[in-house]
Amino acid sequence: MALNKAFRAFTAVLLLILLPAMPVAAQAVLIPSSPQIAASSYILMDPLSGRVIMEENSHERLPPASLTKMMTAYIVERELDEGRISLSDMVPISVNAWRTEGSRTFVKEGTEVSVENLLKGVIIQSGNDASVALAEYIAGSEGAFVDIMNQQAQILGMNESSFANATGLPAPDHFSTAYDLALLAKAIINDYPENYPLYAQKHFTYNNIRQPNRNSLLWRDDSVDGLKTGHTEEAGYCLVASAKRNDTRLIAVVMGTDSTSSRAQEVQKMLNYGFRYYQSERLFRTGQELLEARVWGGASDSLSVGLTDDVYVTIPRGSRDSLESTVELDSVIKAPISMGDELGRVTVKLGDDVVVDQPVLALSDIPEGGFFKRIWDAIKLFFVQLFE
Repeated sequence: MALNKAFRAFTAVLLLILLPAMPVAAQAVLIPSSPQIAASSYILMDPLSGRVIMEENSHERLPPASLTKMMTAYIVERELDEGRISLSDMVPISVNAWRTEGSRTFVKEGTEVSVENLLKGVIIQSGNDASVALAEYIAGSEGAFVDIMNQQAQILGMNESSFANATGLPAPDHFSTAYDLALLAKAIINDYPENYPLYAQKHFTYNNIRQPNRNSLLWRDDSVDGLKTGHTEEAGYCLVASAKRNDTRLIAVVMGTDSTSSRAQEVQKMLNYGFRYYQSERLFRTGQELLEARVWGGASDSLSVGLTDDVYVTIPRGSRDSLESTVELDSVIKAPISMGDELGRVTVKLGDDVVVDQPVLALSDIPEGGFFKRIWDAIKLFFVQLFE
């Protein structure tokens, strides 16, 4: 009986946290069908919640062209973050890098170029020569770097991608998907935010040659701040773009459009639709205590339980007051307990859709109590369960 009362009280408190102004009857939120997109494959994703707002053929394996360089740049950023290289490192330019065809940063064979300038060349100018130079510097050869790319893809959950080079030039067994590239963009934005401003830089000059960023949305939409374009005859015109308006960020990917103007136009349609009709909401913060649970047989009688990570949802605009939450905790929680132990689940629904289903975790350790404490709690627990 006491446990049931505590559970009901906590559920009511949580509902107040999530829904501070619950109306008697929430008004339905009307959302039109998503726009038609002229692309072989596309996806629109919220990188905080991971929700896919719209997609078509997003798991179809297609050549990614220079979108490949997002993975090349991500690995460079990881190496920088882990201290194995630095932006000031001088990279020797090999004949192999200098001769790489396609878009170029115009580095010269036999010279040395800083990691910083090469990374800008990859991200801003889409330089194939800069990509090969960085691959050789990090792994010794482009082939060895490709092994790292494929291992990193698996770590990020890019299970439908295979890389054969660091540039995106056409090659057998070199493919990715719109979904996987959205995951990669999410990792770039969230994992190494200190480097992300490079993706919004509109121009870069190297060797007295000034080149523009090929992402034309950087000039057309102030909310767009990345990421990468790609084009080959096989792949068509591709674009991965991200934008942030107020507290909502979205990632849009199109693959296989007909022109540079088409890829920008189609991504703009997707972003406008997403921002117009959807919003991100943070429902729980990292380490937020949801309640103090009763602990039996422990050095302490109570334990803070909650969530160890921020929890975001992507919901139709104006629908926050329609969210409904429930919490289910283990009926009996006994010591010892270690921080991070799963003790129940919190579920948040919007109508019939489950938008959050997360484990409720112990936020601290509770060791076993002394002998007499355990005996006394066992007696009390017996009577509590008996009267229930």
